[in-house]
Amino acid sequence: MIGDLAFGPVGIIDIGSNSVRLVVYGGSERVPSILFNEKVMAGLGRSLGTDGTMDEEAMAMALDALARFRVIAKMMRVKRLRTVATAAVRDASNGPDFLYAVAKMGLKPALLSGEEEAVASALGVLSAIPWAKGVVADLGGGSLELAGVARGHVGAVSSEPLGVLRVGDPPDAELIAAKLAHALEGGELARAAKGEGLYLVGGSFRAIAQLDMRSSHHPLPIAHQHRLDPARLPELAALAEEWGADRLKSEANISSQRVPHLSAGIAILTALVGLLSPERIIISADGLREGLLYQDLSAEARKHDPLLAAALEVGRQLGRFGDLGARLDQWIAPLFTADGQHKARLRLATCLLGDIAWNAHPDYRAERAVDLALHGNWVGIDAKGRALIGRALYTAFGGNGGFDPRIEALLSERNVARAEGWGRAIRLAMRLSGGVDRILRQSSIRRDGGAVVLSLPEAQYRLYGPAVQKRHDQLASALSLEAKVRFS
Repeated sequence: MIGDLAFGPVGIIDIGSNSVRLVVYGGSERVPSILFNEKVMAGLGRSLGTDGTMDEEAMAMALDALARFRVIAKMMRVKRLRTVATAAVRDASNGPDFLYAVAKMGLKPALLSGEEEAVASALGVLSAIPWAKGVVADLGGGSLELAGVARGHVGAVSSEPLGVLRVGDPPDAELIAAKLAHALEGGELARAAKGEGLYLVGGSFRAIAQLDMRSSHHPLPIAHQHRLDPARLPELAALAEEWGADRLKSEANISSQRVPHLSAGIAILTALVGLLSPERIIISADGLREGLLYQDLSAEARKHDPLLAAALEVGRQLGRFGDLGARLDQWIAPLFTADGQHKARLRLATCLLGDIAWNAHPDYRAERAVDLALHGNWVGIDAKGRALIGRALYTAFGGNGGFDPRIEALLSERNVARAEGWGRAIRLAMRLSGGVDRILRQSSIRRDGGAVVLSLPEAQYRLYGPAVQKRHDQLASALSLEAKVRFS
């Protein structure tokens, strides 16, 4: 069900048109954890539009960063270090000279074609959002990569020289739209997003998401899987102009390096939406680098659910007695047969995290569990899913009446009640079993008419002490049922 093969540390150096970055990954191979992440905004693509070369200052800055990255990777004992270069190096007349300099310092740079870059970015999205269907758009400094995705596979791809460094300042919206229309005319990509999704990759698109969330006072401003309303784009374009650099940094949490290119990103996105007519726009935190890692996985490993794989890893690290989560979910599942596939998946993730805060101070266990649920580096889940898991864990760890109302407002009344029920059931299971698998295997719980019936072996009747009975009663009350216990 869930892949947990440990790997790493492995590193990827991404030499882009705007930034040069080293990311080192560890953890599980299906959902790698970021151990180290550093970028330098070298701006290799700044001068391409004028003379077709990368300027000396930008190359010197990039080479200095790469020399540091090589030392860092060596000190971290990185097992495998992959170095890739994209649009700026690909298009510059002095690109081969730059790659030679990179190779001389001991790195082995691979120059990705535009099509290879588009495929890798699309695979990164599929790694994090396996059900993605539509078009992936990866916006960098020097190029825009587009790829069709459906049923876990990548279809038609395209790479266009329309990065944020190449569309003018201020950006020429009509020229951008005309170039994109010409590039897409008559191709599969022109139809792939119609009525489906447009999945956005890249720092400039994430900056737009940050502006959208912060300006609308979103209670959980995490960019990954944020859904962007296309009707908001004109307002966001106006805000990008009105707020100015200082306010965009302080209130929208946009880095100073991204602020100058925000208007260009909005102009490119507006043109894409007009041409592709997507039903929804979704931000993806994962892209090219994660796609390169995903390419290395076996077909079987790719099938593993990324949310559940990550929750399993965290649950094993922080739980008392290893992996109890799957057993816990099996135990409480008979109470929640109406959950459906999507909610059952989130319930399993909740159970996998059901013991993560046991070693916190008793007064703050609920808060710690909620913080991990809401702010963990999860993929395969949106803000509402985070809120549902957080609300359930809040109850499971003894929280009562103090859950953030802004976060709870993301949930319907029905889902608040569902989360309360999950939490009460997990809380009962943990008290009954002490977090031990064997006791859950010997007992069961189910709905029977108007009752929540807990069944225990007669020889284990002492397990049903006052503390267990209290939690049994609380669970039954949350489900508007009566608590009953049976010994057999």
